[in-house]
Amino acid sequence: MIKVGNFPKIDVVILAGGKGTRIKKFLNGKPKPMIKIIKRDFVDYIIKKVSSYPVNKIFIMCGFRGNKIYKKYNNTFQNLVPISCIIEKKPLGTGGAIKSLKNKVARNFIVLNGDTYFDIDLSVFFKNKNKNKIIMSLAKNKTYNSNNKLIRLGLDSKKKIFYNKKSKLFNGGIYFLNKNIFRKLNDIKKKFISFEEDFIHKEILLKKVYGIYFNNFFLDIGTKKNLALAKKVIPKITKKAAVFLDRDGVINIDKGYVFKIKDFIFKPNVIKILQKMTKNDFYIFIVTNQAGIAHGKFLLTDYINLQLNIKKYLFKNKVIINDLRFCPFHKNSRIEEYRKNSMYRKPGNLMIESIKKNWDLDLKKSFMIGDKPTDKICAEKSNLKFYYPKKNILEQFRKIIEI
Repeated sequence: MIKVGNFPKIDVVILAGGKGTRIKKFLNGKPKPMIKIIKRDFVDYIIKKVSSYPVNKIFIMCGFRGNKIYKKYNNTFQNLVPISCIIEKKPLGTGGAIKSLKNKVARNFIVLNGDTYFDIDLSVFFKNKNKNKIIMSLAKNKTYNSNNKLIRLGLDSKKKIFYNKKSKLFNGGIYFLNKNIFRKLNDIKKKFISFEEDFIHKEILLKKVYGIYFNNFFLDIGTKKNLALAKKVIPKITKKAAVFLDRDGVINIDKGYVFKIKDFIFKPNVIKILQKMTKNDFYIFIVTNQAGIAHGKFLLTDYINLQLNIKKYLFKNKVIINDLRFCPFHKNSRIEEYRKNSMYRKPGNLMIESIKKNWDLDLKKSFMIGDKPTDKICAEKSNLKFYYPKKNILEQFRKIIEI
């Protein structure tokens, strides 16, 4: 049985209000976070990355041309994470945008910029035991020109940030925050508040900001040169092999219409396999028929609740579920809302095709595991290698990866 226990409730805030003045001619009337990186919006990469983690909710703070972001993303879900967009009535600055969330965000939340890609592991923030700390990510890049108040940063023995003229570290733009900061933001008597200059800079001087250095890829798309680099590099570093998994009968023991946490039992060695997949930098996707919803065996909310608990439990066991698709439809449904013959339902392959469309995948190295002939047909329609799970699944996966 799944036991999640006390799991931290952490929201994510994406600051997406910048005008993109330096790359204006490339925007084509869109806000900077929606600039195309080959075939998808830049902010899509950020949303997909953060929603791979068991975050509670994503807030996108929209400014310049924010109605376009609002129209596409507001009240949508990514990997079962709800997304809410908030449009500024007038420019508030990054600090003002955060300040406006005082009564909306969870006690702890992660803030990041909607025009910066910093490929770090966000797990460190979930593991942080002192939830009252202000933690800032640090990066190192010789060619990057940042805010002149948040460069040349050092770390002391207690991991507190200080200014160091000899250091090449600078602000990576990802913060782990808590609601205590709102008291100080309220004390800043300005209509337009820069979070970096008016808040973080002062907190660094007071030695109240902790830092973590990440030696990961960092890129701000705010210049013509960096935008060209983003279009070249980001699709490459996000292109990975994927494993597509049926759920009931592959991940867990199929007892028939599993929707209660107490009835969800992982099959032997499955967690070890998923840990290996995560460690080997595979995307992990779940594609599952859930006709129990159509037949009235359980509610859509029951499915979502169980799946969120699975995501949290696996995360605690060092497994990342990057995305999932489920089909609640059936042609003989008892409930009219779900009564239709859908190609999302396996052996139809639209669940897989939807994921292929939205992620950069190395399809030659990707494969699917399923326990039914309908899974096999589905995989073949999408030109994916397919395997039935064997009794010795550890050895089976080792051989698959080596192929």
